[in-house]
Amino acid sequence: MLIPPGGRIGILGGGQLGRMLALAAAELGLQCHIYCPDEDAPAAEVASRLTRAGYDDADALARFADSVDVVTYEFENVPAETAAILAAHAPVRPGAKALATAQDRFVEKNFIVSCGIQTAPFADVPDRAALDAALKTIGAPAILKTRRFGYDGKGQAKIADTADAATAWADIGAQPAILEGFVPFEREVSVIVARGLDGKTAAYDPVENVHTNHILDRTYAPAALDASLADEARAIAAKIVAELDYVGVMGVEMFVLPATSRGSRLVVNEIAPRVHNSGHWTTDACLVGQFEQHIRAICGWPLGSAARHSDAVMTNLIGRDVDAWAKIIAEPNAALHLYGKAEARPGRKMGHVTRLYPLGHRPSNTDR
Repeated sequence: MLIPPGGRIGILGGGQLGRMLALAAAELGLQCHIYCPDEDAPAAEVASRLTRAGYDDADALARFADSVDVVTYEFENVPAETAAILAAHAPVRPGAKALATAQDRFVEKNFIVSCGIQTAPFADVPDRAALDAALKTIGAPAILKTRRFGYDGKGQAKIADTADAATAWADIGAQPAILEGFVPFEREVSVIVARGLDGKTAAYDPVENVHTNHILDRTYAPAALDASLADEARAIAAKIVAELDYVGVMGVEMFVLPATSRGSRLVVNEIAPRVHNSGHWTTDACLVGQFEQHIRAICGWPLGSAARHSDAVMTNLIGRDVDAWAKIIAEPNAALHLYGKAEARPGRKMGHVTRLYPLGHRPSNTDR
């Protein structure tokens, strides 16, 4: 079903991703209705309607879905019951298969492997005894991750030596997890990929991501990859969204192995079935950014071009970093995006800045 200008999009979640989706939708003449339980919802400031209710409020969810033409979301941990209630009243895009896959790290890893795509070694860890058994197979160093929830390093514990197992198990709350072996990667990259209702895909250039304290600090567009490896990264992302019959934008995070590695140099780390922090640069460096691309996809519109007109470096503004806004806005090549959050807490994403450069002239990630 094609949703024309004037149509109504329901967005589950009221954070910065929902805000930027609503702004993109408004540019296309579409209205947005935000649903979230938060008192302070940045997305609500730029949307036409807001429902403040819990994700377990069946009546409120049904009324919300009845008021819109399509429902999407800004976070992947949408409860299954919530998704089912919404889907009974309006199309939910991306669909239930993508949600179920991305919500459980063990399910996600098995899905990626079933696509013939390489991942780090992993094992299911339902209990403490299983952790010891997994360490015997995978070895250390390794990382223990909860099967469900967790982002920006939350729900994870590094195991440098097998003697760390008990502490790591306690650190993640002694809950079902997976153990992942370390891979000797050169850099972390991601691909933002979109898939439309017609099955056509559009993948942006792979980008390199640099993290600080488990939070994305900077994204360099494009990543320093040769053409064949960049093409392979885009193909991997396109295959994943096709296998999931996905509609919308997805972020696919990967590790790049050294050139001496056997087989593919690309290892998929995880997928995010939504618009993604490492794709923020596309708004300023591409004709059609990831937020508009997502709106196009879920409304049944043709996807736009994912080509870059500029190189870019996107920097997250974390906590008090946002205080430099006046200095940033004076830079001739800087595009500032602030999220309207009232309190700049440590580790909280308050905004981002994208600095643009002529094609082929962006600084490297060592020029910091």
